Amino acid sequence: MKQPESTAQEVNADLIRRYNVSGPRYTSYPTALQFAPYTEAAFKEVVKSSMLSAKRSNNKGEDLSIYVHIPFCATLCYYCACNKIVTKKREPAVEYLALLKQELALVAPLFKGRMVSQLHWGGGTPTFFDDDQLIELMNALRAAFDFRSDREGEFGIEIDPRTVDAERVGYLRRCGFNRLSFGIQDFNPVVQKAVNRIQTYAQTEEILNAARDNGFESISVDLIYGLPHQSVFTFDETLKQIIDLRPDRVSIFNYAHLPERFSPQKRILVSDLPAPNEKLEILSLCIERLTGAGYVYIGMDHFALPDDELAIAQKEGTLHRNFQGYSTYADCDLLALGVTGISHIGDSYSQNVKDLETYREKLQAGSIPVEKGVLIDQDDLIRKAVINALICQFELTFATIENTFDIDFQAYFAQELDTLKLMAADGLLVISSGQIKVQESGRLLIRNICMVFDRYISSGGTQAFSRAI
Repeated sequence: MKQPESTAQEVNADLIRRYNVSGPRYTSYPTALQFAPYTEAAFKEVVKSSMLSAKRSNNKGEDLSIYVHIPFCATLCYYCACNKIVTKKREPAVEYLALLKQELALVAPLFKGRMVSQLHWGGGTPTFFDDDQLIELMNALRAAFDFRSDREGEFGIEIDPRTVDAERVGYLRRCGFNRLSFGIQDFNPVVQKAVNRIQTYAQTEEILNAARDNGFESISVDLIYGLPHQSVFTFDETLKQIIDLRPDRVSIFNYAHLPERFSPQKRILVSDLPAPNEKLEILSLCIERLTGAGYVYIGMDHFALPDDELAIAQKEGTLHRNFQGYSTYADCDLLALGVTGISHIGDSYSQNVKDLETYREKLQAGSIPVEKGVLIDQDDLIRKAVINALICQFELTFATIENTFDIDFQAYFAQELDTLKLMAADGLLVISSGQIKVQESGRLLIRNICMVFDRYISSGGTQAFSRAI
């Protein structure tokens, strides 16, 4: 068989091997590892403070982003490391919907007057809820909050194409969703069987076409490289099919085999995984194929069409990163509902309890189900801004940080800049008198560059995170 052509963007395998250490994905800073016990009183206090700030704001600072976590899945995907409950029973969904409405009744009054410009349902599998449950929850959210119009807001839901048909896609649009995301991982049937996720190209095409026919504004799909039985050749076929489908966004995640932490992965044999060199070649191929097809490399593992909001935001310097990945809503507070949900309110992060039993107990006691969190101090805010600029824009102007926080950048980060010289020598970035600019080779290793500015990494290690590549 003819092998795929070599990548146009050179991937330096030796360089990647040297830098391929474990590290955060920086969907937050500080990361969740720094979360400590957090009380309902602390949550209410930060909301109160944020509300006062919002009232003084003159733009999107008043807007709110909402995330709803629905943990149920009907089947188990062996690679999955998400917080989920695998069941085919419907009763748990009935109870969980009632609990979500209880939580909503407790937290919504705290945000009275805030407009919702962004909504995302994730999981698990949100479409585990039946049609009546979907609309019941959506109506409850719209009764509790004021939503921006369909034209102004982003209202997304994750679906499982194996359980959703074209008719239901239309129903989701009528419910008020205007964005759709779903996993594919790999179209190869051998790979699909090995990870217990059989999803045909025809199923996927039907859903994608239905989404377009029903006026969904954005369609996003996920792939995973590093799964059992994958090769450069087989994944090239999947990439060709993805390009034919032409979704608005494509995310290509690195499979991290951590069976000691995620028990479903014990069903995957190490001997079936592609070798490290093969993984690098697959990654290289992904970059070549997608950029060659007109997609913009946003960063980390995300690609978007040039007219997508993410690509536009990156070009304009307004791209942001949060727990849903890259985002165009930098100024929004993020309120998370459901088990394990993480909120970002003002200068704080707070996480709900992770198990359903404790979630139920707290709500039945009339308590907001927060468990862990962290207050962000001034140093955190400075470093957060630096990391966000690097991971979203691939460049940082010292003056921007200096003007925002009233610091001398080179004095404040003298040690970090000295460390970066080694990366500059390896061609990952260029340091000028007033700027850090990440080079093409450094984009693949942006997590490593950001780690230099992470004060918790230097004091706590990286063993709890996945590898960069």
